Amino acid sequence: MNSSRQVHLPKAVPPKGRGPLGSGEMRLAYTMILPTLLIVLSIVLLPLLANFWISFKPVELGDLRPPTILSNERLKPSPKAVGEQAEISYRLRNTSQRGVVADSILTDTMPDGLVVNGELDSRCQLDGNQLKCDLGTFVPAKRETLNIAVTATREYLDNPINPRASKPVISGDPDNILTNSVFSLKNYKKVFSGSEFWKVLRVSLYYTIFGTIGALLFGLFAAQLLSTTFPGRGVLRGFFLFPYVAPVIAVAFAWVLILDAGPGGTLNAILMKIGATDGPINFLGRRATPISFFGLTFDFPVALTTVISFEVWRYFPLSFLFILARMQSMSSETYEAAEIDGATPLQQFWYISLPQLAGILAVIFLLRFIWTFNKFDDIFLLTGGAAGTRTLTVDIYEQAFAVSNLGAGAAVAVVVFFVLLTSALLLFKFSPQDDG
Repeated sequence: MNSSRQVHLPKAVPPKGRGPLGSGEMRLAYTMILPTLLIVLSIVLLPLLANFWISFKPVELGDLRPPTILSNERLKPSPKAVGEQAEISYRLRNTSQRGVVADSILTDTMPDGLVVNGELDSRCQLDGNQLKCDLGTFVPAKRETLNIAVTATREYLDNPINPRASKPVISGDPDNILTNSVFSLKNYKKVFSGSEFWKVLRVSLYYTIFGTIGALLFGLFAAQLLSTTFPGRGVLRGFFLFPYVAPVIAVAFAWVLILDAGPGGTLNAILMKIGATDGPINFLGRRATPISFFGLTFDFPVALTTVISFEVWRYFPLSFLFILARMQSMSSETYEAAEIDGATPLQQFWYISLPQLAGILAVIFLLRFIWTFNKFDDIFLLTGGAAGTRTLTVDIYEQAFAVSNLGAGAAVAVVVFFVLLTSALLLFKFSPQDDG
């Protein structure tokens, strides 16, 4: 006989909601953080969107000012007697070589006592002494002279007024290349079609990777050196921070003086004095020098290596501070146990310190990679981008300001953005986690 017992399953408990109090707190939190979020978005996103916008437009430095029509008004000859005829001329010029000014209208006040002689230009109307001329569309760089024949009366001779006393007003609808709906890939074609871009990209990656790794290694070495207790450690830590806190203009100028290839160069004088070199080395002006190593000959980038050395020297203190702070938080018991087991200092570093430092090293590498790739002032102050040290940031400056091609400069800036975005995503994906 089948049993008809009824099995009672436990009722599913619905997930507990936030409740009225929790929802109110959440809305209050969002309301309080909204102004800050909007400010951050406006500071970060608006310049980025503006850069994207400009990169698709053939904008030059002169296009930042919208096209306008300038006028030069003259009365010739100046009437000396009643009934003497003269001519008021308006010399008009479109200031832009590329922009169009549509629906141009000139308005001016005619001097009292000057009567229009004959017919006005078909585009002009005179209401009392108020002149209005519909000039239509002014194409780029257009020049035109508008002449109005007048006759002098006694009223004008008794109170002669220069027509320039009332400046003509010209209104119109200028075609601003920054705000119109015309877009082009011309800037990107110019950037990617030239072989110079790929050379500059390689130099940028070389400079960034070696500068970042060098700063990281020197910072790690300095942190290991100054993590132990010894007399004068605090003073020495302060000296290690000097390259980072010193003004970049001062230290760059000092490096230029030290590395000068002339008779005032300190380093060259020392190298020649000890017989290391036969003559001065142009550290900041020499692109490359051939070097033989294990039977292989290659061109050693002199100026670029010098700039990388400056980058490592100037920014290793930041890595030093991060790594030292992490090392101070490590437990000493693990090291004491490893020392009892007979582990050497190198083994302690490799198997204990390094795994715990992996996370902070990854963070420092990411930050230094982004900051170094965006560096402009160091290279510009040392070499100006010459001798094979031209990076993408220097290229942005030269395109935008030296050549006055803002669109091409913005296109290079967009390329820099995507290179950094891709690099950051890859570093985030493959960076090790902190074991500490």
